[in-house]
Amino acid sequence: MKDILDLLQIGGQQDILSSLISLIWLMLLMSFFLYPGLSQKIQLSYMLRDLERKLNRLKAIDDDVKDRTIKTLQTYAPPEIDVKNELEKLLDSFIISPESMDPYGIVYKLEHIVNTWEDRFEEDVVKICKKADNIRVKTLTNLVEVARGVHFIYRFVRHYYLLGKRTSNIYLILQIQMLMPQIMEIANAYRQASYAFIHGQPIGDGIGVLSVARLAYGREKKTYEIAKDTIAHELDFEGRRLILVRASGPGGTVGRPGEGVQKIVEAEGDKVKLIITIDAGLKLEGEESGKVVEGVGVAIGGTGVDKYRIEEIAKAKGTPLYAIVIYESITEAITPMREAIAKAADKVIEKVKQTITEKVESGSTVIVAGIGNSVGIGIT
Repeated sequence: MKDILDLLQIGGQQDILSSLISLIWLMLLMSFFLYPGLSQKIQLSYMLRDLERKLNRLKAIDDDVKDRTIKTLQTYAPPEIDVKNELEKLLDSFIISPESMDPYGIVYKLEHIVNTWEDRFEEDVVKICKKADNIRVKTLTNLVEVARGVHFIYRFVRHYYLLGKRTSNIYLILQIQMLMPQIMEIANAYRQASYAFIHGQPIGDGIGVLSVARLAYGREKKTYEIAKDTIAHELDFEGRRLILVRASGPGGTVGRPGEGVQKIVEAEGDKVKLIITIDAGLKLEGEESGKVVEGVGVAIGGTGVDKYRIEEIAKAKGTPLYAIVIYESITEAITPMREAIAKAADKVIEKVKQTITEKVESGSTVIVAGIGNSVGIGIT
């Protein structure tokens, strides 16, 4: 009898607990209907906590890259220079785009501003790292640019987090929260990129430069500088004259390939029968890294200045523009070059050779421009 009473008592307690939980849920539902703003406040509170956790992770990445950059710069800086203070100035520096209300001539205005920015940025790094040679300075400049990029991402996310929190704007917080997975992926890629520039390792974006370097490797050629941080190799290939354009390397620079190609075409005139550009291209999800594809046009990213220069001179001379792209993710483009991407250089060379023999007659001139960052890729 006692056992039966105990079971009934337990069953009664469970019924009471179940009824109490149902009552609480009912009260919550009624409060949501009577006070619609309550559910929004609860949701906003949850989203802010989630965003705060990710913002803290982003700050950790920013601090990590900054500390690593400071230690690297201190290796090449005299003892009297306050590296941390000088780096802070560079991280907060900015560039203002030219006025686009009147678009006439805006490309060359943009080129002037970008070139001025790059020259000054490199000069500031030289002032800090007086012990570094010219090649190392260029790679260190890239390292500072990586730190500056991560710092901007952190400032950007922090701005919208604090603004959304202060104004209780759930839609603002929702937008930045939806973008956070991609933002964190980019930030982590920047952190890995800092390792590459510290140690002078080739990155995925340099596959165009690597392809041209391999095409020229072991061949008798004439090498000279055609533009700032940009070199040209002249060589013969099955009765055709090839002029290969690439960033100089092994320091970290993309050079000025547009200016280089433009100068060559202006000097060679109608002898140039084909211009081929080789560059990394952003792949879609599910596509294979290192896949080589062909197309028509100018394969150059960035501000668009180099692309504009090549398109303008090619249009004026009636020169066909062919492009070869190697698929990569955004992470692979700025991190140490992976094996699958490096192996794609051999496929690119075969496609270049095939295109030249099929499309260009013997005795003609072909320009092949390898686009990308030349860090870790020397001159052979």
